[in-house]
Amino acid sequence: MSRKPRIPPAPLPQRQGVDPVRVRLPVEGPWATVREHLVERLSGAGAGVVDGMLDAGEIVGADGRAVAPDAAYQPGMFVWFHRELPAEMPVPFPLEVVYRDEHIVVVDKPHFLATTPRGSHVTETALARLRRELGLPALGAAHRLDRLTAGLVLFTVRPEERGAYQSLFRDRRVSKEYEAIAPYDPGLALPRTVRSRIVKERGVLAAYEVAGEPNAVSRIELVEHRGDALGRYRLVPSTGQTHQLRVHMNALGTPILGDPLYPVVAEPVPAGDFRRPLQLLARALEFTDPVTGVEHRFLSTRALLAWSSYDDWAGQ
Repeated sequence: MSRKPRIPPAPLPQRQGVDPVRVRLPVEGPWATVREHLVERLSGAGAGVVDGMLDAGEIVGADGRAVAPDAAYQPGMFVWFHRELPAEMPVPFPLEVVYRDEHIVVVDKPHFLATTPRGSHVTETALARLRRELGLPALGAAHRLDRLTAGLVLFTVRPEERGAYQSLFRDRRVSKEYEAIAPYDPGLALPRTVRSRIVKERGVLAAYEVAGEPNAVSRIELVEHRGDALGRYRLVPSTGQTHQLRVHMNALGTPILGDPLYPVVAEPVPAGDFRRPLQLLARALEFTDPVTGVEHRFLSTRALLAWSSYDDWAGQ
């Protein structure tokens, strides 16, 4: 069994809380130079981008030295560079630290803020913000919340401990509770446990249910309702499929307010559109700390606007 290659530490510092891009050259390939491979691999960056970075000395090897434009191809070689950061609309809502010790940071994330850099959301993410604001460049995410979902997110301080915390979520040893505001259906029998098989294809905005062995399980409870219009729901997932709670609430005929994908797939919410946030909140997070053994239970103090003031939410 071949061993995974040891990844050297990044020779470039972060920029605005964002790590440099790391590329490992394939062990086999037809390329004569590093440049040839990068031009092919990064073709989406545009013509001349790789050449410009090489000429400027912006692509470096593990020793921090610039890779020469004519450097020979070395199978398995690592190179690093900083991508050009996109112009981003600041998310004008606070990122509140709920708990912090030498091992973890737990935050209460606002709606519209992505958890980690991805796509067009890079510096305006919870991870990049926290690295800058807390002065913790090695901070990493133990899990993710959708950009449109608010609530509790766990980050790890020490890279060598990150796997232990990530395994909590992988092995379903974290108790998570969500709150949602959705239409009230007096004919819907609750509480109930919804089980289905959910598929999320890369490049497709919405997930969907298919026949087959269930891979998504959610407990749905009605906490209270106001007349025949709105309900406040407690959602307890025991699995973690993408958009699981949103898909299950929609399948029950009670789609979560502000959802741009379920039941009707619309365009993604633009980065600068902060109207009518998705009324889904990661309310509670409970687990046994795998490093310290401490029993943690964290609660979000956020309120979902459609419940506290529906007119204000709808009129945004």
